This record gives sequence, structure tokens and C-alpha cells, in this order.
Amino acid sequence: MAMKADDMQDLKPTGLSRSNVPDGASAAHATGPSNAHARPTIADLQGENHFAQVARKNWLAAKKTPKVRPEVVKKELWDELEAVNFAYSSLLVLENLQLLERYLWPGFTEDASNYHHLLLALMVNVKRRENLPSWEHFATQPAEFSSFFRRILSMTVDPSQPSKIRTQLISFVIGAFQSLDSGLVRKECAPLVGISIWQNLHSDAVREQYFDEHTMLRKAWRAASKRFDAGDDALKARLRFERSWIYTLLLDFADRLYNSDTREQVRDNMAYCERFMELLTDLQSQLPTRRYVNALLKDMNILSAIRLSPMYTDEDNGLFRDLCNLLTHFTNFPIEDQTGRQLSKLEYDQRHYDVLAKLQRIGYAAFQEKLQLMALANYSSIGNREELDGHLRTLSDGELVELCSLMGLRTEYPSSIYLVRDRAFYMEILLALVEQRPTFKDHVRDMPVLPTEKVLYENTFLRNEFYDGSRPLAIPKLNLQYLTMGDFLWRSFILYRAESFYGIRKDMEDVVKRVKPKGKGINTKFGGVSKMSLPIMKPAVVDVAPSRVGEEQPAYVRAEIILDVSRLQYPVRRDWDQLRPDDVVFLLAVEGKDDLPMRNGHHEDSITGEQLGLHRMRCAQVVQVLDDKGRPLREQAHDDGFGPRARQRRLLVNIDAKQYKLDMDQTAEGRPNVYENINLIVRRKGRENNFLPILESIKRLTLSDIPAPSWLQEVFLGYGDPASATYKRLPNRLHSIDFRDTFLDWQHLIESLPGKSIEPHEEAQTSFGPPYVLQYPVATEPEMAPPRASKKRRRDQVEVAQPLHESLHVSTYKPPNTGPYPADAPKLNAVRFTPAQIDAITSGTQPGLTVVLGPPGTGKTDVATQIISNIYHNFPDQRTLLIAHSNQALNQLFQKIVALDIDERHLLRLGHGEEDLETDVSYSKHGRVESFLERGQYYLSEVDRLAKNFGAPGAHGSSCETADYFNLVYVKPAWTQYWDNVSSEDTSVEQIITEFPFKDYFSDAPQPLFPQAADREQILEIAQGCYHHVEKIFTELEDIRPFEILRNPRDKANYLLVKEARIIAMTSTHAAMRRQEIASLGFHYDNVIMEEAAQITEIENFIPLALQNPQNGQLPLQRIVLCGDHLQNSPVIQNLAFRQYANLEQSLFQRLVRLGVPTIMLDQQGRARPSIAELYKWRYPSLSNLPSVLTKPEFQMANPGFKHEYQFIDVQDYKGKGEDQPTPHWMINLGEAEYAVALYMYMRLLGYPANKISILTTYAGQKSLINDVLAHKCKNNPLFGRPRIVATVDKYQGEQNDYIILSLVRTRSIGYLRDIRRLTVALSRARLGLYILGRRAVFESVLELKPAFDILLQLPDQLTLVTDEMFGHTRRRIAPVAAAQQSAAVDGEAVMHDVEHLGKYVYEMTEAKVEAMRENGGVMPSIEVQMEDHGLDNDEEEDEDDRPENVLIPEEVANVVGEDEEDEK
Repeated sequence: MAMKADDMQDLKPTGLSRSNVPDGASAAHATGPSNAHARPTIADLQGENHFAQVARKNWLAAKKTPKVRPEVVKKELWDELEAVNFAYSSLLVLENLQLLERYLWPGFTEDASNYHHLLLALMVNVKRRENLPSWEHFATQPAEFSSFFRRILSMTVDPSQPSKIRTQLISFVIGAFQSLDSGLVRKECAPLVGISIWQNLHSDAVREQYFDEHTMLRKAWRAASKRFDAGDDALKARLRFERSWIYTLLLDFADRLYNSDTREQVRDNMAYCERFMELLTDLQSQLPTRRYVNALLKDMNILSAIRLSPMYTDEDNGLFRDLCNLLTHFTNFPIEDQTGRQLSKLEYDQRHYDVLAKLQRIGYAAFQEKLQLMALANYSSIGNREELDGHLRTLSDGELVELCSLMGLRTEYPSSIYLVRDRAFYMEILLALVEQRPTFKDHVRDMPVLPTEKVLYENTFLRNEFYDGSRPLAIPKLNLQYLTMGDFLWRSFILYRAESFYGIRKDMEDVVKRVKPKGKGINTKFGGVSKMSLPIMKPAVVDVAPSRVGEEQPAYVRAEIILDVSRLQYPVRRDWDQLRPDDVVFLLAVEGKDDLPMRNGHHEDSITGEQLGLHRMRCAQVVQVLDDKGRPLREQAHDDGFGPRARQRRLLVNIDAKQYKLDMDQTAEGRPNVYENINLIVRRKGRENNFLPILESIKRLTLSDIPAPSWLQEVFLGYGDPASATYKRLPNRLHSIDFRDTFLDWQHLIESLPGKSIEPHEEAQTSFGPPYVLQYPVATEPEMAPPRASKKRRRDQVEVAQPLHESLHVSTYKPPNTGPYPADAPKLNAVRFTPAQIDAITSGTQPGLTVVLGPPGTGKTDVATQIISNIYHNFPDQRTLLIAHSNQALNQLFQKIVALDIDERHLLRLGHGEEDLETDVSYSKHGRVESFLERGQYYLSEVDRLAKNFGAPGAHGSSCETADYFNLVYVKPAWTQYWDNVSSEDTSVEQIITEFPFKDYFSDAPQPLFPQAADREQILEIAQGCYHHVEKIFTELEDIRPFEILRNPRDKANYLLVKEARIIAMTSTHAAMRRQEIASLGFHYDNVIMEEAAQITEIENFIPLALQNPQNGQLPLQRIVLCGDHLQNSPVIQNLAFRQYANLEQSLFQRLVRLGVPTIMLDQQGRARPSIAELYKWRYPSLSNLPSVLTKPEFQMANPGFKHEYQFIDVQDYKGKGEDQPTPHWMINLGEAEYAVALYMYMRLLGYPANKISILTTYAGQKSLINDVLAHKCKNNPLFGRPRIVATVDKYQGEQNDYIILSLVRTRSIGYLRDIRRLTVALSRARLGLYILGRRAVFESVLELKPAFDILLQLPDQLTLVTDEMFGHTRRRIAPVAAAQQSAAVDGEAVMHDVEHLGKYVYEMTEAKVEAMRENGGVMPSIEVQMEDHGLDNDEEEDEDDRPENVLIPEEVANVVGEDEEDEK
């Protein structure tokens, strides 16, 4: 999905405290301290900061594990933190100083103080908030971790602990329950939510009712009771604590809801209750934790207690109310808690009716006179809150309590808690039990997918804007497990919609800021310009279509908008002209900004769009763009900017009909007409503006009951055996696979299957060549998991061990002769696959789920290509869907497929990236149709040649139909007769050759057709090959025939998609946008292969699985292959709240890995020098090198002009400055930009080809600055030219180049570069040379990056050059030793001390080169390679290009042009 990809921004939280962030919209615009001041700087970590001094004194300088001193923990750490009210910035400093890893945990013992435990918990919370690994540090001491965890749990229920501390401890517990993939954590958490908590249900009758519904529960209950009874005192105390922990917390929570006296107590209790509701929501949103907790929550009437609490009734507490609504959603979710089955609408309603019937029966039996009317009322009436309240009003307080008790509701609570148990409370719990509630589908159905200004500025959205981790959010999270498929789709819809609307609001605010509106109403003038917007007159509504049956809004509302394009520069006008049908445009009513009132801290004064100048916003979809004469623009030839200047465009749009109906209803009530004040139209860039079809696709899926494939469903939701979807567990696994050209020879076969004995077929005594057919041992039933020791599934269970020395039977066959022409020969694979790659290919060819983890340079694409080839040839009736995140990756994959032995008529590429394919033919729908028709003409001419061969009169090649007739009458009978004759053993070789019926036709084939030395079998094989060639002509014509019959181009294209293509490729975005259209055509496919699967959000992973409608309630998929690397960058999510809190950046690939689904890791890289690969190999422990990177000369030779093949260069301040941030999130470093360009110029002067060099950086601002420096120094100088690309690291994932110059930018603090996934991408792009520019002090002490920087910093941190070497002429070899030993002197070494030194050196080299060329009368070389357009950065480079001169033509020029045009008329 196209999400705005300005992913280089450092969007870390500002550390705002709860007190200075108001609840409502004002939070979104609160001005806190800048990011730079909130993050620990080098000065904080290495200067005189108190905590830095404590760290240096106690653990940073220690050579061995330091002993933890209680006085240091209490006085130096805890008291100091307490003095600053546990400020997040101070906690962050301590985390950066490695307090947990180097001091608190290594020195932890069971006797450690409470302060020691609390500090550990605080550090874990900081790591979670910073998105850093938090639990792996504890794995060294599992027993101590259990002790630590238990102490923390006991402190969560300790009333003597201050509320602020308990709030932090609840955050710690939330983190634990979100990390159940860790065996260490799961072991501690599971008992807290087990069946034993049902000891706290208010009566045995309630428990028995659950047991009667599910008999397995009684068994589990007895087992838990038996364990308790058999335990010693210590075990009993532990079990007693476990079963009472959640109950104690719930009672404390209920108490806090009602017990707040002072303002400080209200604030602290609010913070605690918000966090506690987050914990309850997390427990309710995953089946294993929900199973028993849900019954206890309902039994304790927690939701009713919340709704009646002062916190909830205070309208200022918007977040608290929203959190309650989210908890209510999950508590009432239509699911069977024990089995995990989602209830249908009918089942959900029936359960509700059963409760209503029970109320009527019990009410009538107990209070016949008072509730007689209720007993006779219909269900709809009783399910209505107001009407039921009227029925129950006749009961006294005591009778009401009795009725609640008879209905099985809890009426007794401990007297010590402050929960108000009055008539209102008992009415509420009864109403909550029986009221009719809409389902999640009902809510989704009513949610608009086109925003208005009111939707964009809802408090719910604005609250997410300045998320800093200090408070929870009322949005669903994506975690390890989902309740049902409906739950997964609901969460995805809510989050994707919020992320899309966030992007839209940011773009609208940006446009309003750029156009600088002044004045009000019709007097509004614009003082600025934006290429994304145009001032307009109000839209003219030209047609309002009648409503469709069952709908209230019009079918469509057509409007015409006049665009004045007379002053637009050609590139800007072209963008407006290229608006496509269904593109969304935004109609704005903009006025001058209101003066912001003085703020008094109250939430009612929330900033709205109006105060920013954005008064109204409506959406419309483009129908057509017309010129000023009303002619459709898309039908006219493009003028490339040289034709007569256009003055106007007429834009036909369909306004959002539902919103139009609401607006007109309000106008009829006397309110102003919104559309009268519209004065600005805004467009968005295409990649970002596809939100509508994607949202509609997700919404349709959410409202449907679409399942995952039956064999995948449990694994997808996160339950059951993680290995159950792999082929070894499936009943339909293949027992024989034809691997065709996968293996190159017998030796390759043996090497590729280590641990297996290869048994040749009985007929073959020795080894033989490919193709190989492997037969696997036939099992009577699919391999099952071993018996489990307990009922709790162990997610860390390893794959079931295979029998040692598994025997595989190998046979071969002679591939059929495919014809005498060179073009008939099959194209064969030439890649010598590694054993891990063969394992992946085998698994991918088998049915089921295959997850391939491919580190950089390990050949993921080659593996995917071979899997596709094997499926194509082994299963000719199956169709395969190829999905990738980017057009670039998809095209790389598709180009490799085209090079295989796959008939091009079976290939289809959908979407706009097809034009970038480096192939001779078009694989788009319409290109394929044209290709079919062209090939048809060619084959029909071949039919005419065959007719001449037979001397058959008539126009046999006039159409596919006549060709088919000719085949039936002439070709087939002739061949049948011939073959019958020559099949006899009595027939001689001469007779076979003489009687061959296609002699004349094959006269243009390589001669002789039948070699003289060939024996009888060979001659017959050649004859069969010739007939194969002839037969193929008529087979293809049969496929082409429908395209002759179908007349409509759309019908032809759809037929191709639905019937003809067998390998269909598209991006995940295209799949999401066109899901409904493709599925409604009856599109069917059997296999999905997904490249870059770890870069795609979960919903993008799922939609390609659902591009077809279910058959018999099931998706008929047989194979799903996911290729990716979750250790590199994740999907790009703009909003920090959705990225970190909601985990929207999670991919299905990453979640499956976390769940323990078996993965196949490709373990040999063939991209980079072994020394460069060492920089990121620590992320992939089993990664090794292919022989090619050890033996090829390019990997053995040193980089000319450089002493080292990689180097970290410490760049100090340039002109007194390091990193700079001229505007928010626009990070630059002039010194590194100058250094990068100087280094590039140096390489070019040595003769390095420009297209072999890429310059990467970690921030979009720095990329722009480097481009500016390049433009100034290199652009017009033929000695230098431009590098292949200047890109951000995130955009360059999946790419590579020989030489990479990398600018890290940061000099004060590390920022988001602490994410090791990004560093992994950055270090793995180079093949031969990597030169990293950065500030050593920032990076060398960061724990997460230490393994890489330990290697980098073994070399000097000043650039070391070697003089008198030129590219292509050096004979110096790299030293085959560790980096530390490479410092041996080299002749001609020159050390560059700083950027000025390098700049001067390059300047002198340039002068010398120019002078030498002049003396020799030489001609300066032309620019070798221009900057390549990778389709990645154009939009970004234009972002800052909204200067008026780049958008508008000067007025005087426009007037002159206008007058000239008038004269011409």
C-alpha cells in the first residue's frame, strides 16, 4: 500500500509529561521541547551529567561484572530519579548508559532491594517505549528472572507503593503480556490468567454453568485443584497468589474509579486506571489470556462500574471514555471464548434472545404483578435501554437486587472498596446484560472512508498525534494473535483508516500553510502557491442522480470545476492534466487564520481546522478532465510543453454523495451551504492517494466472512502448532517431485541434500545426469507433533526431528525433443543452488506454507523464481500469483521468470510498473492481448506454410477457426498414419526419413534434419520433436482463438486474466486497490508467492490471499511462499502512535517468525566481500560466503586509491557545525555532505565508473543537501557527472552497488539510527567498497550497534588513501586477514585529516588532471552516466519545490502569451 514514504524523519517522542499535554485536539498542537533536547546527547552521556558520572564510576569502566551496591541503587539512582519525578529524559539517559545490561541485571540476586527491582522494571519500560529488545537480556539467568518477576507482581498489588510506581509496574506487566513469544515471559504470565482465577467467581453455580457448556473445563478445573491440594506450603502460597492476582487488581481498580479526593489523587488514579484498562484490553484481545479473564470481568461487572464512575461521566476525560469503549468492544466480541469460533450474526442474536427470554421467565416467576408487562413485551422492546428501564422502575431496591441475583449477576462486593452499589448500579448491570448491542460489523458499516474536516479533527485522531508513550491510546494493537479473522480485519481497517486520514490531514495543513490565505469569506485571497492546489470558484453541481434501492443518498452527485491553468509551469500543469478517473481530489473552504485565543488549560479550547484556516473539506472523485472546449484530455496527444498554452481545464467530479445528502439536509434547516464557500482544490501524489480503493477493499473484507485457507487458519490467527501449515504436517504432501533443471549435475544433487542417502533408480547402476525426479518415503499419515507434556502449547518447540539418513529414491527421464529450431530448445537454470536454497525450493514446490528468511545477497529472488518454474511445469493446471511490495522488486523477479523455460503467453504483469520491465515484449494486460494477436498472425502464416507442405488448396491460415479445421483434416491424419507406419520394428531408418510428412515445412530448419550417424531411436525422437513444434502451433492458435471472437478490449483483457495467464504478477498495493474488481471477475489461483514479505503490513499480506471468492466457504489456496527478511526494514508507517503503540508496522512474516513457524534461512551470501559481510553477519549467525566471493578477482583486488575496502570516517564539525535541523524533521549535516561529494569526486578522478557508485544517507534532508552539493560541484563538469543514485537507506533496501558512500548525519544523539534493522540495510548494500561518514562518539558506545562498530573501529577513523593507483590498473590485493592486522603500511599512503584536507586534495588532483589534458591536447571526457531514475525519489525531491517561480509563470509572460494566442485566433 502506498503510504507516504518520508520515512527518514526522526519522529521520536518529545518526552512531554501528561500534565502538559491536554486531552483533546490541543494535544496535537502542543508545543513541547524539541526532539533534540529530549534525546540524550553525547554531552549527557559523556559529560558531567550526574548519571553519567555514576555510570563511569560503577559499571562503564569495570573490567568484570560489578557488584551492585545498595547505597548506589538507592541514593545515587533512585533518589535522584525521584527528585526529578522520574522524568523520562533521565530514564532515557540511564538506559543509554546501559544500566540494565551492565549493572542491574548482572549483579541481580534474589535478595536485591525493592529499588533494584523497580529500576529494572523502569528500564524494561524505557526499552519497550524506545522499541528496543527488552527481554533477551534476562535469558542468562532464568531462575533469577522468575524471582524478579514475582517480586514485581507482588508490588503491583502492594497498596503501600505510590500510584505512580504502580502505574509503571502495570506498564511492565502490559509489556510482558505483549511478549508471549518469549518462553521466559510466557512461563511467568500463563499461570496468572489460568482457570484457577475462576476461584474468584461469585458463586459455584456460575462456574458450573461454564463447565456444563464445555466439559473439558471441568477436567482442567479438577487438575488445577488437585495440583493445589498436593502442593507444599510454598507452592500453595504461590498458587494462591496466582489465582488472586488479577482479582485483587480488579478490586483495586474499582476502588480507584470512585475514590479520588485531592486533585493530585485524581490525576494519579486517572493515569493508573488508563494503564489498567490497557492491560484489560490486551488480555481480552488474545484468546489464551481472554479464555478465563473474560468470565471474571463479566462476573465482576467491571464495565458497568466504569460507566457509572466519576471518571467516565466527566466529559473532559475523552481518552478514558475511549479506552472504556475499546474494552467494551473486545469484552462483547462475538466469539466462543473456549473454542475461538466467531459467532455468526444469527448465533449472536440467538444468544441475546436467550438472555431476554430468561429475564422474562425469571421476572414473571419472581415478580408476577410488577413485571407482567415485561413478560409480555417483545424482544426489541426489552433490548431497548429506555423501555427496559421503564419496566424495572416498578421494583423496589431490594427487589431489583434480588432480580440481579436470580439472573446470575454478582451483587456482593467486599465492604472495603469504594464502589457505589446503589440502585443505579444494579440497574446498569442488568441493562448491560440484556441491552441490544451493535456488532463490530455494524460499526464498520457506518464508518466513512472519505474524510471531512470534522473527521480529520476528531479528538480521537488528534490524540494520536503527539504520542510519546506516557499514556496509552484508545486504538487496537496488532500483536501475536487475533481472536478471529473478523477481529484481524477490524483492527486493520481501524488502523489503516486512521493512518490514511493522518496523511491526508498533514497534506491539507501543508497546502493551507503554503497558500497563505488572508481575509474571510468571499474576500479570501491567497498570498502563496502550492503545486498541489489551485484556487477555484465554487463547484457547479450539474447532476444529482436518484437514489438506488435501499439507499438514502443519491447514486452520484456530478459537479463541474473550472481550473485556471494559464499561469502554471508545464510540469505542474501536466500533473493536473494527468488526473485519472477515480482519483480523489479535496475541495476546501479556506480562510485567513483565526487568532488563537489565550489558553487556560481547559480541554474545550481544542484547536480545530478552522483556527488553522481550514474551514470545510469535502472529497470528490475525478470522472474526466476536459479542455476548455469540453474535449476529453486523455484522448489528445501530449504537447510536451511546446504547444499553445492552455488557459482552462474543466474537471468533472463525483462529490461524496453520502456527505452531500447530509449537507443538503442541514442547508434545508437554514445552515450555510458548504459548497458555496469552496475556494481551493487539492490533489495528492498518486502513491499516497490510493487510500480510497484500499480502504474500501479492507472494509468489504471486514463485512464479509472471508476465511484464511483452512490449513492456514490457526497458524494465521496465532494458535495451535506453529508447524501445522508446513508440508510435513499436511496430508496432501507430494511424494514425488520432478525437479527438472533445479540440480545442475549428480554432484550438485548429492551436495544439496546433506544427511540424506540418495538411492539411484533400480535401472541405473551409477550416477546419471539431470533432470532428477525425487521420491520421498511414503508415510501412512502426515508427520505429527510429538505428544505434548502439558495442555499449554509450547511455542518455542522445535521442528520434529527427522529420521537420520532419510533415503530418497532418484530417477530420471529423457526430456522430450521440442523441435529442430534453436528457439525450440528449453531455457535451463544455471544457478548452483546451495543446500538451504534447495530446502526452500523443495518446501515451496510442496503444498503448504513456506517462510524463507533471506539475509542480504543470499538469492531470495533466484529461489522464488525456481519455485515458480517447478510449480509451472509440475502442475500445468495451477495458477500462481506473484506479489511484491515495490514495482522494482517485482520487475526483477519477473525478468528472471521471463528468462526461464516458461511460455510467455502464460505470463501477465498487472499495474503501472510494467513499463519499467527491461524486456522486449509487453506483459501488461493490453500488451499481452496485442502480443497474442501478433503471435496469432505469425502462427497463421506458419499454417499457410504447412498447407503448402501438404499441397492443400484454400485459405487455411485466414483465422484460428480455419487453422483448426486444417489441423483436423490434414495434419493429424497425416501424422497418425505416418507414426503407425514407422512404429513397427520392421520399418527401416530410410523409410522413416523418406515418409516424414513435414519435409518441406522444415526445410528452413538447421540441416541435415536427420543426421546420417543417427540411429533409429534418435531419428524417431527427431521426428517427434518436429511434430511437437507443429502441434504447438495449433495449441497456441487454440488459445488465441477467443481473442478473435471477443471484440471488446476490456473483455479480451479480462479473459486473459481469468482464463489464459498462469503466472500473474502485481504489487501488494495493486492487489489491495483492485481486490473487488479482480475477485468479481471470477479470478482463480492456487498459489501465492510473496517477495519482500517483511516490508508489507499484515493486511497487505492478507489481501493477496483473498483476491478470489471462497469456494464452499474456503479459499482454495494450495501454497503460500513468503520470502523476506524481518531483520531489515519493516513497513513504513508515518504516525509514531500507529507504528510503535499499535504495531501497525508488523508484517505477517515477522509475526510468523515470532510465533515459531519453521523458517528456512538462506545461509550463503554472494554479494559482498567477506570482510564487508562481516559487518552484518552477526545478525545472521549461520551466514557464510559463496565460493564466488572468495575466488573472483574483483573480490580479491583492493579498491584502487583506498587502503581499506571499508572504513568508518570520523567527520568532525564543519564550519563550527555538525548536525542541523533547519525545519522540523529535516535533518542535515553539511560537513558530511561535502565529504561525501569530495569522496565521490576523488573516485571519479581515479576512473571509477559513476554508475558503480551510490551515495546513501539516513535522512531525506541530507539526501536533498547532497544533491545540492553535487549540482553545484559536479553536475555540469564532465570529469565527474552524477553517481548512479543519491537515496535514503530505507529507499535503497533491495538494491546494491559496487561502492557505497554512507552519511549517518547525527552528531548530537543517535536518534532513530539505533534501530539495528536500518543499520543492517545500510551496511549490506555494498559489494566491493563501503565508506561510512559519521561521528564516532555517537555510535561507538551504542549497545545495539556494538558488534558492527567494534569491527569498523578496528581500522583508523581517518580516511586512508593510496596514491598512484587508477581504477582498473591496480594489482594490489586485499590482505586475507582480520581488519586489525590490515594496518601494515602500503606504498603511497595518504591520511585525510578532515573534510577541508580531502577537499583540497581533490581540488589539486582536478587541477592537475585538467592541466595534463590541456598539455596533451586531449579532450575532456563526456559524462559517463547520468543519474538513474529509479522511480523512487522524484516525488521527494519535488517536495520542497513549491517556490512560486517553480509553480507559476511570471504574470507578465503569461499576459504576453495570452495576447499572442488571442491574435492567432
